[in-house]
Amino acid sequence: MPRIELPGPEQAPLTTKLYFAGGDPGPIVSALAQVPELLAPTLAFVGAALGPGAAGIRYKEFAILRTSALQGCRYCIHAHTTVAVDAGLTPDEVRGLRGEIPLDAAFPDEAERTLLCWIDAMAGATGPIAESAWSPARRWWPDHLLVELATTIGATLFLNRFATGFELPTSPEVVDRLHETGFALDIDPVQPEGELVRD
Repeated sequence: MPRIELPGPEQAPLTTKLYFAGGDPGPIVSALAQVPELLAPTLAFVGAALGPGAAGIRYKEFAILRTSALQGCRYCIHAHTTVAVDAGLTPDEVRGLRGEIPLDAAFPDEAERTLLCWIDAMAGATGPIAESAWSPARRWWPDHLLVELATTIGATLFLNRFATGFELPTSPEVVDRLHETGFALDIDPVQPEGELVRD
């Protein structure tokens, strides 16, 4: 049960009604509808940060699902498990991002493991990022991709706290998809892999 009221089409403020025109817009939009002046700008930022870009959906889902697993956000883990499957990630890759199996077992490609170590450092630690995470990432990945994924991680961290803090519910459709694809609803908290010690 969410900790706040999630207005439906009848209760939504007039200026947010268009978001409800196609039916239930989901709990994030419903919650944001309570503060109409934040709804459009927040959705625009989140949409740009999580949406299509130079990084491509595969690497966006690395950032979103791994960050959500590190933060223990059930809502986002559930939603982005299904998105990652739809984006073509293998079941083992999804399980690796969710922390159910070691990343090394799920990702044989060195460049991708390096990116995931950097994501762990960005999303799973505080303070400056250790050179041991930065140097390998910069060797394999261009700056513009790291900037894009850092923005994706930042937007995901916001959504993780928003969804977790308000205990937003996973939609029944997503629960059904998780059952169909064999993914658990409950997973243990994930710890970052790799070296996160600050220099």
